[in-house]
Amino acid sequence: MLNAIKIFLQHILPKQALTVCAGYLAKKELGWFTQLIIKGFIKLYKVDMSEAIHSDPKDYASFNAFFTRALKENMRPFSEKNQELGFPADGQLSQFGDIEGEELIQAKGHTYSLTALLAGNPLLVDAFANGKFATIYLSPKDYHRLHMPCDGVLREMIYVPGSLYSVNLLTAANIPNLFARNERVICIFDTEFGPMAQILVGATIVGSIETVWSGVITPPRDGIIQRYTYPKEGEVDDSLVIKLKKGEEMGRFQLGSTVINLFSEQKVDFSEDLVKGQTTRLGQTFMVKQSN
Repeated sequence: MLNAIKIFLQHILPKQALTVCAGYLAKKELGWFTQLIIKGFIKLYKVDMSEAIHSDPKDYASFNAFFTRALKENMRPFSEKNQELGFPADGQLSQFGDIEGEELIQAKGHTYSLTALLAGNPLLVDAFANGKFATIYLSPKDYHRLHMPCDGVLREMIYVPGSLYSVNLLTAANIPNLFARNERVICIFDTEFGPMAQILVGATIVGSIETVWSGVITPPRDGIIQRYTYPKEGEVDDSLVIKLKKGEEMGRFQLGSTVINLFSEQKVDFSEDLVKGQTTRLGQTFMVKQSN
């Protein structure tokens, strides 16, 4: 009964207004009140501050500064083996597996399509059809910066407006097409493993989504799809090409959400020890180059 009420509230609450208010308050520097909120959040969600560069809540002037806190150097090492890909985020591996044609699993009994997720872009749908996918949910206690699973050259970024449903495990199991309905930023990279998509999915009270090359993508929320393309190596001066190394930060959430990775067919395999629902740690190997 309680879960049914939570899902009902997801449909009727003014999610956009709540998100705007939360984003506004999260970036304000309110002195003792900000400190009270941060300390309460740490206690409620059992946040491990020993991993952060700045472990004292007093070091953060705003809630956003605390929420997007950096980790100590080498806290999440990536494998030095080129054929291994690391998790892009701390969180929970809610789903992973093969893309069946263009169908992905959202939760037990729920699937959604690449066409819907990729905003109807036929070239991207073709690139990832029958490939692999992994969905990682970032809970409030997690580290909220996102990193590169492997070396990549940015080719395209697409902002897709949408709803702002919560993306926790309960809503994923009960709201059809959740990830294809919500606001998202689709980032496409060229890699030695073929094209890779890293998709940052927005949610209720996610104050903003940002990338290291463009800064804050949302807000504002203009309600239209926005597409940006970037040059590949050899097309222009190398200084204009956006290249990110494995383990480098590529974006962040101000308040938590979900990241989805897509890979092409017959390029990579999942590590044999992966289990649905397991805790993920940034940099931990989760995929390897497919041996041909």
